[in-house]
Amino acid sequence: MLGAVDKPDARAIFGARAWLLMLSAIAGAAGLFVLVFGTIRPAPPERVTMLTGADGGAYRHFAERYRRALRAQGIELVLLPSSGSVENLRRIKTDGDIDLALIQGGIANEPESSDLVQLGSMFPEPLWIFHRGAEAPGRLDTLSDRRIAIGPAGSGTQLMALQILGATGIPIDSGRLVAIGGNEAAQMIRDGDVDVALFVSAIQGPTVRALLEDASMRLFDLELVEAYKARFHHLDVLEMPAGTLDLVALRPPYKIHLLATSAVLVARRDLHPAVVSLLMQIGRDIHGDEDLFQARGEYPSVRDSGLPLSAQARRFYDSGPPFLQRYLPFWLAVMVDRLLVALLPTLALLIPLLRIAPPIYAWRMRARIYRWYGELKFLEAQIRSRPPAEHAALAERLNEIEEAANRAKVPLAYANELYTLREHVALVRSEARPPP
Repeated sequence: MLGAVDKPDARAIFGARAWLLMLSAIAGAAGLFVLVFGTIRPAPPERVTMLTGADGGAYRHFAERYRRALRAQGIELVLLPSSGSVENLRRIKTDGDIDLALIQGGIANEPESSDLVQLGSMFPEPLWIFHRGAEAPGRLDTLSDRRIAIGPAGSGTQLMALQILGATGIPIDSGRLVAIGGNEAAQMIRDGDVDVALFVSAIQGPTVRALLEDASMRLFDLELVEAYKARFHHLDVLEMPAGTLDLVALRPPYKIHLLATSAVLVARRDLHPAVVSLLMQIGRDIHGDEDLFQARGEYPSVRDSGLPLSAQARRFYDSGPPFLQRYLPFWLAVMVDRLLVALLPTLALLIPLLRIAPPIYAWRMRARIYRWYGELKFLEAQIRSRPPAEHAALAERLNEIEEAANRAKVPLAYANELYTLREHVALVRSEARPPP
């Protein structure tokens, strides 16, 4: 009789099911967390590839600084040489393994470069026109009979040189234009193999810097710069005052007017957002100082380069680095960010479970007590309908219920329901009459 009332196997099965449900929910939340952590926000790559330019150029100079800065943050930057901007743009559009490139402002076209975004203009790139001799020519049309080094094929220098010389009326197919650039062009003008050499480069470029320090070289003071700027809208006008390079020797001996564009850092659209944010911080550190042609904080900047601005770069220009990267090392900030992103959907699952857990717990505790009321109601009906001769057996079953209730383990907060059950058992027992 006791076994029929106590039903320990049924209670065990019920409790096991409840625990199984809870464990399944926890396991599901943990699985969701792992899935989201590994897929929604993957870790940044440990290796990034960048196109630079020829040795001795400003692109290579700055790319080396990027490489050192990224190495300090645990990212390897692989540098690939090239002829210059035009080749860089072509290769990053067609080679999915290349992540970054520096290109000359104004050469990219958005419809043709849908997989690319810009991170901004990083530094100014003047058009340097070097020549030998003491004379100071100012008009490009005086160079029609000179041999001119215009940069190699695929370079931004050659592209701008052909645009400027062609607009001036110098035949670009005359045979006097030499497709040589970089250190080779610098050596040719020193040796007298060419009369004029053109370079589009930041002033920090080693080749240009060496020519500026060469007393035998002269800079072309370009006339009609405003006319060129009006025709080529991506160009700016810069000035180098007399004596800027050497105040004692007065070099240059006169004010130099230069046309200039700006170098744009281009990235593939799918480059990891954390890497983009890191590149923006590095770019600000490298290019943000005051220089001959820029004020402090003028670069990096947003200019019309023909490419859309990266969303991460836009946020950087608007509000600075991401919050976590301001206070934590890069990889730690990335890890915390990934954890937070993964926790959001996990919490969305866990919060409803946590909200229903207390009611379920209360129901489970009360169920340990209320489960006897069905039996108690049945015995009460039996006592009222059966003859007194059968009441003793029914009273014995009431005793069994009371013993089972006494053995029930419930928290103190639910002890009052347990005592109420015992009172109800006693009440039903009082209706049982002994046999006559």
